[in-house]
Amino acid sequence: MKIAKTMDSDFEALFRRITGRGRVFDEDLWRVVKEIVDDVARRGDAALFECTERLDGYVLTAETVAVSENELEKAAARVEASDLAILRQAAQRIESFHRHQIAESWTVSEKPGATLGQRILPLERVGIYAPGGLASYPSTVLMAAIPAKIAGVQEILLVNPSKGGQVQPLIAAAAKLCGIDRIFKIGGAQAVAALAYGTETIPRVDKIVGPGNAYVAAAKKMVFGQVSIDMIAGPSEILIIADGSAQPDLIAADLLSQAEHDEMASAILLTPDEALARAVSAEVERQLKRLPRRVIAERSLEAFGAILVTEDLEQAVAVANRFAPEHLELMVADPWTLLEGIRHAGAVFLGHYTPEALGDYIAGPNHVLPTGGTARFSSALGVYDFVKRISVLSFSREALEEVGPQAARFAHLEGLDAHGNSISLRLTGKNP
Repeated sequence: MKIAKTMDSDFEALFRRITGRGRVFDEDLWRVVKEIVDDVARRGDAALFECTERLDGYVLTAETVAVSENELEKAAARVEASDLAILRQAAQRIESFHRHQIAESWTVSEKPGATLGQRILPLERVGIYAPGGLASYPSTVLMAAIPAKIAGVQEILLVNPSKGGQVQPLIAAAAKLCGIDRIFKIGGAQAVAALAYGTETIPRVDKIVGPGNAYVAAAKKMVFGQVSIDMIAGPSEILIIADGSAQPDLIAADLLSQAEHDEMASAILLTPDEALARAVSAEVERQLKRLPRRVIAERSLEAFGAILVTEDLEQAVAVANRFAPEHLELMVADPWTLLEGIRHAGAVFLGHYTPEALGDYIAGPNHVLPTGGTARFSSALGVYDFVKRISVLSFSREALEEVGPQAARFAHLEGLDAHGNSISLRLTGKNP
C-alpha cells in the first residue's frame, strides 16, 4: 500500500479521489436503469419477467415468481445444523441489540386544555433487497428483517435474485428465522421498480431497504419519493486509526477484509507512527499473496487504499471525521478516550479485538451502514427506519384563546388570510 503524509501537498487530491469514488452514477447506467424502471412501472409483470429472463437468465411466471412454502422448506432443510445454529445465534444477538431502539408514543399536557403528542406507528409493508447471484448474504436478511419485525411492520417482503430460479438455502433459512412473509425470485433494478410501483403479482411497499449493486442503488434513488428508501449504498469502506500498541498483521487483515469486497472498496489507515505504517504496508503485501480474491483486493488498494501518517492521534481523528467512514476501527491503547472525538462514522469498533467483520455477522448492531461520507448525516439501519411519526394536537377553547390571536397574526404576516380567519372565527364567532 502507498504511504503518504497528511501534511503532503497532494493529500487533498488523494482525499477527493477516495471520497469521490462511486458518487456519480454513470450516464449510460442511469439511462439503462431508467428504461427498466419506467418499463416495469408501465407494464408490470410482463416487463418484470422479460427483464429477469434477459438480464438474469431464468424464466419466471406469475405462478413461479414467489417462493412457495414447499420450496422454502426444502431449501432451508439443506442448511447444515451447525450453520443453522450460527444463523440463530446471530438472529438472537441482532434482536437483543435492536430492542433497545424501540420508541414509544407520547403525549404531554402543556396546561389545562392543551395536549400535544406524537404517535409512533409501524409501516404497513416493507421490501428487503438481499443481494444474490453467485453469493448468498443471509446476514443482510437478518439485519433488515429483524428490526422491521421489532418495529411491528405488518408485512415484510424479500426480493432476492435467484440463480436458476431457485431460492438459496441460506437465504431460505434466514427468512424462516426472522419471519419474512413472502419471498420473490427477482433482483436488479426491475425488482426495485416492482416494489416501488407494484405489479400484478408484487404488491407495492412503503419502504425499500437493503444494499445492492450500482443498478440497484440507481433504481432506489430513482424511485425515492414514490416510496421511501433506507439509503443509497455505495462501495464498502474501512478506516483504521492505530498507534504503536496495534499489531501490523491485525491491521493488514482488517484492511483486506474490505478491499476484497470489490474494486471500488476503500481501505485506509491513519497513524502517527511511521514505523507502524511501513510494517502494515509490508504485511498487506504478504497477506495479499494467499487471498483467493487477490486481484480484486489489489485493484481496490491501488485505486482507493492509503496509509496516511498523521502528526498525532488528534489529527487522525480530525481526518477520520472528514472521511466519515462506513466502518471506523480505533486500534489504539485507549480507544474509549479517542471515541469522544469521533463525530462521523457508520459504526465504530474499539480496541484490538473488535474487527469490523465481527459486526458484519454476529455482534448485534446493524451492518447496513451509510457509505461515501453520508455518515455525516445518516445512521445505521434500525428499528426507527420502520416506523413513522404522527403529530397529535388537542386544544380547548380556553387554550385556543391564549395563543390563537398570535397564531392568527402570524398567518396574516405571511399573507395567508384564510389561515388567520380559520382561527379568528373560532375566537370571535364572526365570519370574515
